[in-house]
Amino acid sequence: MASPAVVNVMLAVHEKKTAAVDLYRPLRQYIATTFSEREAQANEDDLEAVRQMRSDLENPSSAAPSPELRRDLLQHYFRALALIEPRFPISPDRSHVHSLLFTWHDAFKPNKKVSLPSIHLEKAAVLFNLAAVYSQIALSADRSSPAGLKQACNSFQAAAGTFAFLRDQAAAKAVAAGATLDLSPECASMLERIMLAQAQECFYEKVIADAKPPGLCSKIARQVGLYYEEAYAAINASPLNQHFDRTWVSHVQLKASQFYAEACYRYSLELHEKDEIAEEIARLKIGLGALTDAKKSAKGVAQPLIDAVSRLESNMNRNLERATKENDRVYLMRVPAAGSLSALPGASLVKPTPMGEVLDAKKERLFSGLVPDSSTKALSKYTEMVDDIIRTQAEKLQQGSEITRVKLKDMDLPDSILALEGNFSLPMDLKEDIEAVQISGGPSGLEAELQQIRDLRRVNQELLVQTEELLQKETNEDTQFRTQFGTRWTRPQSSTLTKNLQDRLNRFAANLKQAADSDIRIERAVKDNAALMAILDRRPIESALPSLARPIMSLDGNEDAIVGALKQSLRQLEILGAQRAGLEDMLKEMKRKDDILPKLMTSTGSHEDLFKKELAKYDQICEEIAQNIEAQEQLLLQIQAQNDEFASVFNLEDYKVAREKSYKQISAAIAKYREIKENINEGLKFYVTLQDAITSIKQQCSDFVMTRNIQCREMIEDVQRQIAGLNFRADGKTGYNYPMPGQPSSQRNAPQQPEPQSAPPPSHPQPSYHHPSGEQPRPGYSQPYPAYATPQPPPYYAPSSHYQRPQQPPSQEYGQPAYPGWRGPYYNTHQQQPGSHPPPPYTVPGPYPPQQGSYYRPQ
Repeated sequence: MASPAVVNVMLAVHEKKTAAVDLYRPLRQYIATTFSEREAQANEDDLEAVRQMRSDLENPSSAAPSPELRRDLLQHYFRALALIEPRFPISPDRSHVHSLLFTWHDAFKPNKKVSLPSIHLEKAAVLFNLAAVYSQIALSADRSSPAGLKQACNSFQAAAGTFAFLRDQAAAKAVAAGATLDLSPECASMLERIMLAQAQECFYEKVIADAKPPGLCSKIARQVGLYYEEAYAAINASPLNQHFDRTWVSHVQLKASQFYAEACYRYSLELHEKDEIAEEIARLKIGLGALTDAKKSAKGVAQPLIDAVSRLESNMNRNLERATKENDRVYLMRVPAAGSLSALPGASLVKPTPMGEVLDAKKERLFSGLVPDSSTKALSKYTEMVDDIIRTQAEKLQQGSEITRVKLKDMDLPDSILALEGNFSLPMDLKEDIEAVQISGGPSGLEAELQQIRDLRRVNQELLVQTEELLQKETNEDTQFRTQFGTRWTRPQSSTLTKNLQDRLNRFAANLKQAADSDIRIERAVKDNAALMAILDRRPIESALPSLARPIMSLDGNEDAIVGALKQSLRQLEILGAQRAGLEDMLKEMKRKDDILPKLMTSTGSHEDLFKKELAKYDQICEEIAQNIEAQEQLLLQIQAQNDEFASVFNLEDYKVAREKSYKQISAAIAKYREIKENINEGLKFYVTLQDAITSIKQQCSDFVMTRNIQCREMIEDVQRQIAGLNFRADGKTGYNYPMPGQPSSQRNAPQQPEPQSAPPPSHPQPSYHHPSGEQPRPGYSQPYPAYATPQPPPYYAPSSHYQRPQQPPSQEYGQPAYPGWRGPYYNTHQQQPGSHPPPPYTVPGPYPPQQGSYYRPQ
């Protein structure tokens, strides 16, 4: 195992020196003036933090005792400057932060300095010092250990990355503001090359220590030399050729020659192993010549480097002498000229460490509440640009899905494939109508509802007959007594008092007769259309649809292949649709997370450049959307051709005709069912409402009859007293004032109350009558005739699942309409009040609704 050729002979860059400056007062004054004193108070902590960081920067030894802490301080302060730059314009302008001056000395010529009101100078100087600290960390690492060698290599690459960041992001603006030459892009680029050369040199030390093959060592050494050669070319060119001390130039020059010679030396070892003595001799001579020329100008170079070069030169001379002797005695090969040899290859194992993420300030919270108007406008503009992209792409995705839906519908896919497999499906609107029909009972349930109508009609007829019999019985009794007592029977005839009640009962009877005729027509319609509507009772309804069958005769038997290819294409189309849904979700998520305000606040370049960079992240998904749409177009063309073949083989047109015929049959059955159902519902409502009306008038008739019976008994007693000469009337007159129906009870003359035991107590309050003078009204008949708010319940109620008994209005005096709240197609009375009858049990609207009262017409 050989020892490293070079030990601890590397360069580190010293930091730039600065003068003290107070950031607190100028920045606070600007906040108070531009924003408000309240904002200035709210940002006190941030202002104090910035002042402390700048103070620590000015005192490197006391603030950061180790290079690592110094590195962290510089990184933090640079991110703070990135946040200060867009919020605090620093310039001599009186409306800006005009009282700040940053002073920095040249790192390589400390007697040169500049003092400028420029944030760009401050940022460039901080970057330079950060790179310098990285180089110091690398140089302080113990490269004799693997861990130390790795730390040194990584730190040199970080230094190179920081110098590259300085060159690309800050140097040009700093020089334009008047910065020193050490902050120029040329100087930053030259220092980047030196740092890369030293990082590569660390790799060279590792492969030598690990005794790697000479060929690999030669390539790594050659790359070290190339980096040094690039740095040497830059340091000898304008504007740097007069800026650096001669020791820097000599060090870089000697390093370039040393590692070129190292590459020749290591390569010659590989040639010796291959017995290529002639080229070995040539390579050794070329390397020795490079060392000789470099040593002539090596002034002020560190002695360890001179010693390393001398050792290398000694080894190369020894090997050259040995190879020459072997060639003269054994091989006798002609040594090639230097110009005929190919250039030695290099192998770079290092690169500048990207510093963009390390120095990105978007996660910092300093002055987050201060947003300049320019940044707000820029953010609004960017948001509009993003929204335009999202909207355009979303429209493309939606249009693609709509095109697929329309074309598949035109091709009757995938319904025809499902029909072939027995998986029938109805159009959604038709399926919903059928479900509504089946939920309401379907055609099979119509007979039960017709039976309800028959029962309700019978109950109404019985109620009507009972009511008529009540009045007829009372009339017969009145006629009997009138015949018996002659002129002494002075009360009004029953036919006079009950005329209005009889008229209403006659109208009810006529309506019932007409309703019976309508019931017959409904039953006839159910019977005539039973075959048409029977399809609605099929469960499932799809079993009634025609099926798509395979051809009876097949010429080539490729039906399965045709179906399989078409199904495969449809699956691919479904996958494309799912991808579109995912792409749309991805677009929305990207927009939700796309917040560039922190970048706007830390951006030092053009907003347009930032917009272009940020919008580029949408390019990939836009390309994926375009590819998806294009793939779908090609697949739809393929599906169209496959479906044409499928339709031809399976006679799809005839199936479509049969299917449409079934759809029309089902639609017609639904329409007829709805028509019949509406008429049945109308009949049920009529009978329920009529039952309430007849019950009410029956109650009125019962009350009338009871009152007439009481009058009859009292009059009989009075007539009997007249006959027996026991009439004690003070005025000597006989008789009563009998009320007409509708006459107020306060105007009636009350007859003499019968003995309590002569008649049972009435079940309802009775109207009061005028009593003979000298007698008190009897307790049972002292109140006016009330309106009946709670009549007796009818003997028949429709099933509660279909009907609710309507709330009864107060009973009216005789002669008024029997049921003012009742309205319907049968009974021609005043306008019906809302809620007077229950809703029909089947209320799904049909395409051909019957006209109101088409079966039940009022008389």
